[in-house]
Amino acid sequence: MRNLSLYAYFFCCALMLLTAFGYYPKWKQPHTEATISWDVSGYYMYLPSALIYRDIKQVRFFADIEKKYAPGPGMGQAFLHPSGNYVMKYSMGQALQMLPWFTVAHLLAEPLGYPADGFSLPYQAAQSWGALLIAFLGLWFLRRVLLLYFTEGATAAALICIVWGTNYLEYTAISGAMTHNWLFTIYALLLFFTHRFYREPRMGTALVIGLLIGWAGLTRPTEVVSAAIPVLWGLGSWSAVKERIAFFQRHWAKLLSAVVVAGAVLFLQAAYWKYAAGEWLVYSYQDQGFSWKHPHLRDILVSARAGWFVYSPMMLLTIPGFFCLKRYQKAIFPTVLLVCLLCLYITAAWDIWWYGGSLGQRAMIQSYPLWAFALAAFWQWAGARNWSRVFFSLFAGLCIYLNLWWTHQAHRGGYFVPEQMNTPYLLKVMGRFDIDKEAALKLLDTREEFTGAARKNVLQIGANNFEQDSVGITETAPIEGKKSKLLDKDHEFATCFESDWNAAAWGNAHWLRATVWFNCNEKEWELWKMSQLIVRFMAADNKIIKERMIRLQRHVDGSELKAIYFDTQIPKEPFSKVLIFGWSGGSDKTVRLDKFTAELFE
Repeated sequence: MRNLSLYAYFFCCALMLLTAFGYYPKWKQPHTEATISWDVSGYYMYLPSALIYRDIKQVRFFADIEKKYAPGPGMGQAFLHPSGNYVMKYSMGQALQMLPWFTVAHLLAEPLGYPADGFSLPYQAAQSWGALLIAFLGLWFLRRVLLLYFTEGATAAALICIVWGTNYLEYTAISGAMTHNWLFTIYALLLFFTHRFYREPRMGTALVIGLLIGWAGLTRPTEVVSAAIPVLWGLGSWSAVKERIAFFQRHWAKLLSAVVVAGAVLFLQAAYWKYAAGEWLVYSYQDQGFSWKHPHLRDILVSARAGWFVYSPMMLLTIPGFFCLKRYQKAIFPTVLLVCLLCLYITAAWDIWWYGGSLGQRAMIQSYPLWAFALAAFWQWAGARNWSRVFFSLFAGLCIYLNLWWTHQAHRGGYFVPEQMNTPYLLKVMGRFDIDKEAALKLLDTREEFTGAARKNVLQIGANNFEQDSVGITETAPIEGKKSKLLDKDHEFATCFESDWNAAAWGNAHWLRATVWFNCNEKEWELWKMSQLIVRFMAADNKIIKERMIRLQRHVDGSELKAIYFDTQIPKEPFSKVLIFGWSGGSDKTVRLDKFTAELFE
């Protein structure tokens, strides 16, 4: 169909617009949910530091910004260098891309009645809206590039798969101010101008290619791998390699000019380091780095925590898609495959492979224009057969549903828990809207769940209201009676139940259920500091045979009173003692415990 890919383009843009403005306008969100928060505030920090506060070395203004806007995570956007100055953690490429939208917001902030402080609503909105326009631009040029190699139908299908069926939607319509959306557009432009250069080798095109490569590297240093695209594009045979060598010999001045431009752009970062730290080269990620010899490939592909194929299963189609690409476009197949694999390898080698609790693998998004070639090739093959067109369209529909569902759960649904997802929890919640959220959340800690219709032969083996305790108790606002047990920085442990295992009386039980009532004076948000309820089975020499726990504050929003239980399977390995206790996790928040019971059942 004529213009089918154009209709698909507008269909995709409509989804991004509805998501950005109707579903989750991120620029309206407070604190760490705002557009300029977390990593984005780090990319962006160059601009207010240099252009508003004139304090790019000490960043003294940030204390007031943090107090007012709480973008997080403290001064994680910069680190104190031995020179005594603060150095930005992230390179400046994204800040330069944000500059036009920052300028507009700064000019309009005070006339619109907002503080011209770099973080008020006009700045938040400008970065979100600007990022959305960049996404439209990138998708437009991706469409133009794909049409050079594939049919209208295959191009349309590839666009819909990427926007509707992958985490690209999240990182354009909602979290578009992250680098990945902008780099996606740079890659799409680089592919477009690379094709144009080999069709008509002009100096202007070469300079644009150099600019794009330099800008990609200035945004994320690892993106210098993008240089492989113009160098290797179209080398599908040895004869093509010989022709390319001859081509470079004829156009060496253009090639050199592109290299000079890319180097000049990259030099901006070195100049900043020299100015701020007195050194030409600074490793600003400090203790974070790469495991080049042991990449986390399985984790980034199929883990419940951040697996690419788990959260964007649409990209599974790229696997057969590469075979189709080799069949339809042999000349570009080696380059597309090589750069895709390089991007995958770099993503997997980063030790923080879950990328800060991202929805799937956000670090793969910038290379999606290349993966789109495999998608388009696959749909060109599938679209030529009735059975494959129907079957894979149904598969794509399921992937679209899951992607929209995950996007919703990451923001309003609440089933996506950043950085903490595991397989039992994921299988419990995936694709559903009607689950018992409290039961599901326990699986983030214990991974064991009693799923029987009803408990049988229930036997209470212990109860504790702490009225007889004299240590670690409070008589102020007790949950019940006169006393409640305390968990806080001064009371790290709270024993609820301790007993020898009575094998003769209890040996037929399969499960142990621990139940406790609790409330907090204030919720602890730091995962590793949350108070825990722990069940421990021990041998006679106090060797731990088995231990399970749940984090209490995971199940409350604030200071409300809550009754919580969790079930643990009785271990098959011999043990002689059971200990159930609370642990504060090192938090300075206070938790009260009361009305504890321990039950055995089958």
